[in-house]
Amino acid sequence: MEFKVQLVVVSEDGREDIEEAVHLEKEFSRIEQLGLTLAESKEILKGIQKGILERRTKAYVNREHCRECRGGPRRKKGHHDLTFRTLFGDVRLRSPRLHHCRCQDHDTETFSPLVRLLEEKVAPEFLYLETKWASLVSYGMSANMLKDVLPIDEKLNASTVRNHLLKVAVREEATLGGEQFSFIESCPRDWARLPRPDGSITVGIDGGYVRDWVSKKSHFEVIVGKSVPWRSSNSAPKSFGFVGNYDTKPKRRLFELLLSRGMRMNQQITFISDGADNLRDLQIYLNPQAEHVLDWFHIAMRLTVLGLYAKGVIRLDRRVGEEMLEVLERIRWYLWHGNLYEALRWIESAEWEAEGLDYELEERHPEQSYPGLGKLHKGICEFKTYIERNGGNVPNYGERRRHGEVISTSFVESTVNAVVSKRFCKKQQMRWTPRGAHLLLRTRTKILNDELVEIFELRYPGFRKESSEQEKMAA
Repeated sequence: MEFKVQLVVVSEDGREDIEEAVHLEKEFSRIEQLGLTLAESKEILKGIQKGILERRTKAYVNREHCRECRGGPRRKKGHHDLTFRTLFGDVRLRSPRLHHCRCQDHDTETFSPLVRLLEEKVAPEFLYLETKWASLVSYGMSANMLKDVLPIDEKLNASTVRNHLLKVAVREEATLGGEQFSFIESCPRDWARLPRPDGSITVGIDGGYVRDWVSKKSHFEVIVGKSVPWRSSNSAPKSFGFVGNYDTKPKRRLFELLLSRGMRMNQQITFISDGADNLRDLQIYLNPQAEHVLDWFHIAMRLTVLGLYAKGVIRLDRRVGEEMLEVLERIRWYLWHGNLYEALRWIESAEWEAEGLDYELEERHPEQSYPGLGKLHKGICEFKTYIERNGGNVPNYGERRRHGEVISTSFVESTVNAVVSKRFCKKQQMRWTPRGAHLLLRTRTKILNDELVEIFELRYPGFRKESSEQEKMAA
């Protein structure tokens, strides 16, 4: 049995032109022969795409050619072939060169109308799918998936997909504004006149590490964050990510994210981080009403490690070890209730006691060594420095928890897993350059925030407008 797929082209004057797009011969003697196979569907789509593109580009070139200049059409000067990559295969198009009108001065004598039309040699829909899938899975898997389901040229490989994704990310990076030391504008008098915001915004910031491509055994840090709106808001959380040592506009990036959430200068913003210097500097001067909170989880983990060292002291001196555990519990209690003064006082007491215990045991048992005591003393000194640097960000955690407010960055851990681990680390053992990781983070967060389509709509104003209008008509 034979099947013919025809392409009917209706011109502006209503005249129809019919041409055969695909011709199939099929037998239906077995179940696997029923309907279209994947290869046949690819062939049909490729044939239809080729016919439509050839017709539309030919009409465009003819219109440019017939445009009158001094009473006559523009003269031709040869032609060349141009390859345009689409979702349904590569199409070679005939691209003639035309002479410019002599009425005006031009830099060149001739031009190609088709080159003007096709500023890029890759269709936006194709570029969009490449970017979307490569942001979710590896470049190689993205290339194989696209070749499996679409009539795409076999030359498509991981390097091509990667280059196209980086091209989209670089173009998007160029739209980001300049970096500033402070993003707080106007004055309190103007802030008081602003409409009352719906609620506060909570931003959690954490970090992860990925393997370095240049230095094989080292890693570099990736900063990841998540903004969560007020509980009564219906908007979904949004995430962001960048490579700390590569990005030159980290504060601008975070500020733009807050603006996309509708942030105003009179709105309460809560920043939560682990207290690292780079994260602490990232949060300041973004909003005058901002509140900065030190992550309780990191405090508790540091105290837990010190408690393990103190339990080891019990084997040497039970009384001193139990006293050390009691001091650490006091420190935890004071920090939980936001009493920074008493917490630092007891931390200093634990520091002196750990240092004195080291000398005391050395005098009692000079033949033995106690390396664990040095670790305990060093750990307490580091914890003291940590609390002193972040003392201004230690609130009353107990009160915050009773009121249902966030006290840790635990809600960001899922974002670190979704943004970084699943694509950069887990089960893949990939190595990255800072630039490649940073640009991929840009497109991956756009996918997770459901904003990638908006990027393409800004670049290509007619992107997916026809399909969305057809969907509305069908509904």
